[in-house]
Amino acid sequence: MFEASHLEGPNRRQWLTGGLALIAAPGVATAATTRLAFDVFRNGAHVGRHEMAFATDGANRTVTTAVSMKVKLGPVPVFRYRHQAVERWSGPKWAGLETTTVQNGKTQKVSARPMAGLVLIDGPQGVVRAPADAAPLTHWNIAALSRPLFNPQEGKMLKVRCSQVAPGHWAIRGETEIDNYYDPAGDWLALRGKLEDGSRIEYRRV
Repeated sequence: MFEASHLEGPNRRQWLTGGLALIAAPGVATAATTRLAFDVFRNGAHVGRHEMAFATDGANRTVTTAVSMKVKLGPVPVFRYRHQAVERWSGPKWAGLETTTVQNGKTQKVSARPMAGLVLIDGPQGVVRAPADAAPLTHWNIAALSRPLFNPQEGKMLKVRCSQVAPGHWAIRGETEIDNYYDPAGDWLALRGKLEDGSRIEYRRV
């Protein structure tokens, strides 16, 4: 996922990216699923790759995300983006998150962790005390779509609503427009979204 970030080019545009594990995961990312990878397209043109790896050590689990994108205007790159994230689990409970994003040479870092009665998020705009059930916006974990969501790149709460349109199809609307698709086991299959400038973003699983 796919949280909101900004595309810098001839015009300032909204970009969507990247994502991490969320607070509950029953029925999602089965034991056999150790990797998810997607090619990323903007208006049909290939612009990057989104990969997630799942590592288990006893009752503990680590979810690692790597996203790399480049947008060109003709032969000239106008947007470069790299996003890395590590999320930790302790048994069934989400235990922490760290992200680093480098966008057109500018670096942003976010860390978040659950505490008694809240989630503490430390991001570029300072510390945010989020609701106890808040989670970073993700795509692979369908269970998270019923919770308050925050942007894991910017460290702020998102004003969005999530609804199930059809079996395996969830719509996210508000600050962003995203449609996620899942198979009957709950594994993430695809993403389609609309950017602020009207262009389209698509994730195709590989």
